[in-house]
Amino acid sequence: MAFESLSEKLGGVFKKLRGKGVVTEADINEAMREVKLALLEADVNYKVVKDFVANVKEKALGEEVIKSLTPGQQVVKIVNDELISLMGGSDSKLTYASSGFTTILMVGLQGTGKTTTSAKLAAYLKKQGKNPMLAACDVQRPAAIDQLEVVGGQVGVPVFTDRNSKNPADIALRAKQEAERKGLNILIVDTAGRLHVDEALMDELKEVKKAVKPHEILLVVDAMPGQDAVTAAEAFNEAMGVDGIIMTKLDGDTRGGAALSAKAVTGKPIKFVGMGEKLDALEPFHPDRMASRILGMGDMLSLIEKAQENYDEEKAAELEKRMAKNQFTLEDFLDQIGQIKGMGGLGKVMNMLPGVQGKITDDQLDEGEREFRTMEAIIFSMTPEERRKPEILNASRRKRIAAGAGVTVSKVNSLIKKYEDTKKLMKQFNNGKFGKKFGRRFGL
Repeated sequence: MAFESLSEKLGGVFKKLRGKGVVTEADINEAMREVKLALLEADVNYKVVKDFVANVKEKALGEEVIKSLTPGQQVVKIVNDELISLMGGSDSKLTYASSGFTTILMVGLQGTGKTTTSAKLAAYLKKQGKNPMLAACDVQRPAAIDQLEVVGGQVGVPVFTDRNSKNPADIALRAKQEAERKGLNILIVDTAGRLHVDEALMDELKEVKKAVKPHEILLVVDAMPGQDAVTAAEAFNEAMGVDGIIMTKLDGDTRGGAALSAKAVTGKPIKFVGMGEKLDALEPFHPDRMASRILGMGDMLSLIEKAQENYDEEKAAELEKRMAKNQFTLEDFLDQIGQIKGMGGLGKVMNMLPGVQGKITDDQLDEGEREFRTMEAIIFSMTPEERRKPEILNASRRKRIAAGAGVTVSKVNSLIKKYEDTKKLMKQFNNGKFGKKFGRRFGL
C-alpha cells in the first residue's frame, strides 16, 4: 500500500517529539531533517520537499508552539495541515455543464490504465445518478476498443464505437451526438496513449478536444513510476491543458511521491485515485483524509462511507430484531464476513483504522484473508438448520463439517468460538446507549 514506509518513518519522528515535555529548536531541526529524508525516500519532488520542510519549520518554531503544553502534538498538527495544503487543500470536484450535456476527455500515456479508468469513472458517475456513455476513440490500439466494450458492459454503460474510422475526433463528435440523442447526459471519451509524450499524440488529442469541447480534461497517470508520472503530467498540461488528475495503482507497492508532488508541480489537483483492479475501485481524492492516513491517524470517514455503500437497510432492521431476541445465527455471521469483503477486503479496512497502517504485515493480512475463506468454507459445509441453530453442532456433526470443508475439527471449533464471542459482543453493543444507531449505520 502506498505511503506505508513514509507513514512508518514519520510515525517514528513524531513519537520522539510527543515524548518530550519541552521541544527545543534543536529538536525541531532534527525532526525536520528526518522528515526531509523520509519524503525524499518516498520519491517526493526535491523542490516540493524543500518548500514543505521550510514551511513546517517556520510555523513549528513559532512561540505559541514552543511554549504550548503539548508542543509535539502541535508540530504533528502543523505537518498534517501542510500535507493537506500540499495535496490541494480541499476536495476538487468534477466540472459539469451548467445545464444539459457534459463531456469528459480522458488522456494519458499508454499503460496507465486509461481505458479501465474510463469505465471506473462511468461506474462512479452512474452511482451518482448520472447517465454516461463511453466513446472508444483509441484507433491506434484495436484491442482498446474491445477492452472498453467489455468493461463498459460490466458496469452497464453503453459504448460508442466505429471500427472503420481512423479519425478519433470524428468518432468523438458522433458519439456525443448519439449520447445526446439517446437522452444521456455525460460522454467519457477514451483516447489513445503513447509510450512517451510526442507531437503526434498531442496533435491528435488537440483535434479531439477541438471537436467535442470538453468540460473536463482528466489526465490518467500511474502512481508507480513516481516522479516520472509527475513529469508526464507537466508535459500534458503544458501541451493541451488538463483540469485534473486521476492517479491509478495507488493501492500498489508505490512510495507515494507522485501523489504528494503532483499538485505542487503541475498546479492541477488529483480528483480521483484508483485503489484496486475492480471496476468500483475508483475513489474521490480527499487531501485531508490522505494526510490522516500518511500520519497513521486512519481514515474513519472513508471507512464509514464504505460501510454505508454496503449497507442494506432491510437486512439491518431484520438483524436488529433478531439480535433483540438473541437470534444471531451463523448465517448472520457469514453475512458480516461478506460485508467486510464488500468494503474492499480486510487489508483496505485495516488501513483505514487509526494507528494500524504499516503495523500489520502483508503476511498477516494474507493470513486474515485466508482465515475468512476458511470460515466461509466451514459455514457453507453446514446444513441450513445447522447454520440457524449452531447449538445442535455436536461432535459428529463437527467432524462431518470439517471433512466437507477440508479442514481439521479444531478449525470448526475455532469458528464456533469466534461466532459465540461475536454474538456476545454484538448483544452488549446492541444494548448500549448508541449501539442501535451505530449498528444501523454499519449494518450490524
